[in-house]
Amino acid sequence: MSFKSPSFQDRIGSAADAKKKALEQLRSRPAVDEKVLAERQAKGLEREKREADKAAAKKAAKDAKAAEEAAVIAAQPTDADRKAARDARYAARKARK
Repeated sequence: MSFKSPSFQDRIGSAADAKKKALEQLRSRPAVDEKVLAERQAKGLEREKREADKAAAKKAAKDAKAAEEAAVIAAQPTDADRKAARDARYAARKARK
C-alpha cells in the first residue's frame, strides 16, 4: 500500500463526510430542558458562593496569623530594653557593695 492508494481527493472527501456527520449529530441533539438548565445554574452559583466563603475564611485565618506574629514580635524586648535592664542590674549590683 502506497501513499497514493487513497488519493488526496479521497481523503478530502472522507474528511468532509466526517465533518458533515459530526455537524448532523450536533444538530440532532435535543435542546436542554429549562428545568435542568436552571438546576445547573443554581448549582454553579452555590459552588461559587462556597468557594468565595472558603477564600474569605482562608484570608481571615491568614490575617489572624499575621496579626499574631506581629504581636509576638512586638512583645519581644528591643536592644534598648535589654540594655536598660542590664544597666539596672549593674547599678543594683554596685549598690549592694
